[in-house]
Amino acid sequence: MSQLVATFAPTPPGFGCPPLQLDEQSVARARTLAQHIATEVQDRLNGQSTVAIERTVLRLFGVVGATPDGEPLANHIVATLHAAGLLTAGVARPFCAAMAATGLDAQTLAQAVAQGRVDLLAHAHDRELSPETRAIGEQLAQGAVARILARRHERSRLIGHLGQGVQPLKYVIVASGNIHEDVIQARVAARQGADVIAVIRSTGQSLLDYVPEGETTEGFGGTFATQANFALMRRALDEVGTELGRYIRLCNYASGLCMPEIAAMGALERLDMMLNDALYGILFRDINMQRTLCDQRVSRRISALAGLIINTGEDNYLTTADAVDAAHTVVASTLINEALARQAGLQTAQLGLGHAMEIDPLRPDALLLEIAHAALIRHLFPGAPLKYMPPTKHMTGNIWRGHVQDALFNFVGVLTGQGIQLLGMMTEAMHTPHIHDRYLALESAQLVFAGAMGLGTELRVEPGGKLEARAQHVLQEALVLLEEIAAEGLMTSLSRGHFAEIARSPTGGRGLEGVFAKAPQYWDPTADAITAALVAEGQLEVAQ
Repeated sequence: MSQLVATFAPTPPGFGCPPLQLDEQSVARARTLAQHIATEVQDRLNGQSTVAIERTVLRLFGVVGATPDGEPLANHIVATLHAAGLLTAGVARPFCAAMAATGLDAQTLAQAVAQGRVDLLAHAHDRELSPETRAIGEQLAQGAVARILARRHERSRLIGHLGQGVQPLKYVIVASGNIHEDVIQARVAARQGADVIAVIRSTGQSLLDYVPEGETTEGFGGTFATQANFALMRRALDEVGTELGRYIRLCNYASGLCMPEIAAMGALERLDMMLNDALYGILFRDINMQRTLCDQRVSRRISALAGLIINTGEDNYLTTADAVDAAHTVVASTLINEALARQAGLQTAQLGLGHAMEIDPLRPDALLLEIAHAALIRHLFPGAPLKYMPPTKHMTGNIWRGHVQDALFNFVGVLTGQGIQLLGMMTEAMHTPHIHDRYLALESAQLVFAGAMGLGTELRVEPGGKLEARAQHVLQEALVLLEEIAAEGLMTSLSRGHFAEIARSPTGGRGLEGVFAKAPQYWDPTADAITAALVAEGQLEVAQ
């Protein structure tokens, strides 16, 4: 995908990582095992869909808005069919049949169903898919694909016209809870040198089984992810990017119970990055693993088509488990996330695989160990825009020590060739960052990046020394873990607590009631259209 490569940030002259001499047979075996694990998951879940996936179909058809009492129209329609036991053939069949019967467009039909003027259940018993119904569904699906590709091409044009920052991209957050205040802070951060603005999502939104409507001003610890908020921030960043002569990327969260819906909204509003991990919701939000693993594939197919970079969340493992003892779990998980992403058509330039600097800074050789871990991840995923996360677990409230820890983090990031650097704040864990906190973080990163940009390719790792030995050890531990997961299956492994020392049940957690087995006549024209487009774009070799 040359277009995707061209639109991701370039590497400055000399930017790279000191080379490691690893056991390449172990690397190849680890990747083969990860692919086996991903394939087993996909084979197991191929016959299932979820209410979130069906709501995504409606959103791709163009259904937006909510009922007078605030229930999203997509939720109302899907919930009505699901409660009647009539969703197993997919929402597209009765919805497109009703369009054919009434002559209404998708949005008008959705409103008519919510108002009780059209009985969608009456169209859910048709066993045969009429040519007219099929044609309507295929036309709506092709329209969705065209809109997503138009936004992707728009990104390419803007980057070509405006230019962009270079790796490591400087990634900062805004989290006021009020999208209008977020816009002000995002513009300030961009002018101070930020390359990526991440709008932190309101606490608990991942547990909502619906997406709120409209521009929001009352989030908690962050701002609600809505399509209107996406559009507002996108316009603001385009305006400031034009002012600065540099394309500013926008990031939000496609995770939780509405993962594929939010991915679709992000694709339609030209977001550039989305937090999209296959396992995060299972481990840290106790969302049912069947639900999450079904939803993540659809969300990633949409992200692949949109040219979005996904960011995974392995850094979170090290906030609950020891960063030295659990380093191999990060490596194993990133390999599994990569394999699942590849199945969905995501390309190397879209894999923002996550890891973090979370070793106790007072531990002997802490910096050496951090470099070993970061260099190992870079070696395993050459060309991927790795997302490196700052220290949080061992921040003490001493802001001066925290500023030093963040400076060391910036040094490790540029030394080992990380692609996306989420800048640490010296006031981490004290309060939501103030504008001046972000300014100091950006100033520090710019200073360190400029001074050490070409250092990684000039240094050599001592063969058999502590750094290389540590990387080899972590790789071998990851290989052992992957062998175990491949033997028992990912779902069983998750129930044993292999990641982040958290165990989850395949039949536990939130959202299982929204998972259902597909009927033989199940039909989703959006899945067919997206897959065909990915094949045409060269992102999938064959239709899967």
